Amino acid sequence: MTAILQALASGLALGAIYGLVALGFNITYSTTKTFNFGQGEFLVAGSLAGISILLVTAGKPHFGNLAPAEMSIIGYSAASLLAMALVGALGVALYYGAVKPFVGSAGLNWVLSTIGFGIIIQNAALAFWGPASIAVPSPLGNGVIRIAGVGIRPQEILIAGTAIVVMVALDLFLNRTRYGKALRAVAFNPQAAALVGINVEWIVIIAFVLSSALAGLSGMLIAPIVTASVFMGLGIALKAFSAAIVGGLTNPRGCVLGGFLLGVVEAMVGLWRAELREIAIFGLIILVLVFRPSGLMGARTVEKL
Repeated sequence: MTAILQALASGLALGAIYGLVALGFNITYSTTKTFNFGQGEFLVAGSLAGISILLVTAGKPHFGNLAPAEMSIIGYSAASLLAMALVGALGVALYYGAVKPFVGSAGLNWVLSTIGFGIIIQNAALAFWGPASIAVPSPLGNGVIRIAGVGIRPQEILIAGTAIVVMVALDLFLNRTRYGKALRAVAFNPQAAALVGINVEWIVIIAFVLSSALAGLSGMLIAPIVTASVFMGLGIALKAFSAAIVGGLTNPRGCVLGGFLLGVVEAMVGLWRAELREIAIFGLIILVLVFRPSGLMGARTVEKL
């Protein structure tokens, strides 16, 4: 029983990361009907940039390992915000360089262009940081909190709590703020939104900044759990995209729910047979697509003929 609860706790933390990255897919899809297939590389950029900020602040070169004494919650929070800003700026470059030229045109050129943009970021990161992994201490310490015999790392609690806070904040932003309502209007009908005076391009840029910043935040959160490296983004982004499909690509809450669900399934199946985790996850995705094509919480669309 303890092992199951342990797997559940680990799965929720991992699923929170999937949910955060999945939110990024939801935001860009809602406004432009496109995805950033380089989202994993944005996560890598955010993680490595934030760690470099911490290293340089500690008087070290931009690449290396941080000692636990050199990590504080204030420094970690500040580095995370700066990393989010840097990756958010990358999102603007992505939009103008790899998405805008293809928005509204037939074909899937934007798929290849966003993948290409991600590969450029990955190779630039490889040249700047190298292929080695960086061990990152948690700002909350590396101890273990025991609850009913289950060991939970403080970083895992931080990840799950952050995912829930971000989901609630995004929900409030979309429903209570002027820019959030404008973003929803653009998602519903960009032509009508433009007719009532909404600057559609500006709203779309905000969407890409938000989406990219979430990837950067995810990179900073997951780094103390898995160690940061240039190659850690693809697997996480693929699972996050799957989470968005399972939860409902058009529903932010569904994306986070899908993330938690996939994380728990992965951890539970891994507890039994580690080699069956991917089979279980992608089998679940196929089942959802067959019986609920719009996802568990996604809105069903009706095409008029």
